[in-house]
Amino acid sequence: MKLVVNVDGGARGNPGPAAIGVVVSDPDGNVIDELAEPIGVATNNVAEYRALLRGIEWARGLGADQLEIVGDSELVARQLTGAYKVKHQAMKPLYEEAMAALRAFADWRIRTVPRSENARADELVNRALDGFA
Repeated sequence: MKLVVNVDGGARGNPGPAAIGVVVSDPDGNVIDELAEPIGVATNNVAEYRALLRGIEWARGLGADQLEIVGDSELVARQLTGAYKVKHQAMKPLYEEAMAALRAFADWRIRTVPRSENARADELVNRALDGFA
C-alpha cells in the first residue's frame, strides 16, 4: 500500500516554540488523517525533521510499504537523497533516525514543493503554534 505524507515543521524564533503538521493521504489525494502538534522549543530544521519522523512512523503504522513524502524543506529533502551532507552535529541523529525508518519501506521518495502547495501541513503547524503555551 502506498501513502502520501505531507509534512511541515516550524518555529517562531530560531530556536523558539515549535510545532509540526502532518497530513496522511492515499495516492488519489483523499486525506486519511492529519496532525497538528507542538513539540516544545526547537529550530526550524529540527521541527522539519520531527514532522518527517512523525509522518514516517504514522505511515508505517497504517501498513504502508511505499511512501511519498512531500514537504517544503529543500534542506531535509537534499540531505535524505544524499545531495547534501549533514554537517550540523545536532541534526545527524535526526537524519540517521529518518534513514533507518525509511529502510522499512520497499520504496520511498521525497519531493519538495513550494509552501503554497503544502498549505494544509503549514496551516497545521500554525494551528499548533497558536495554541503553544
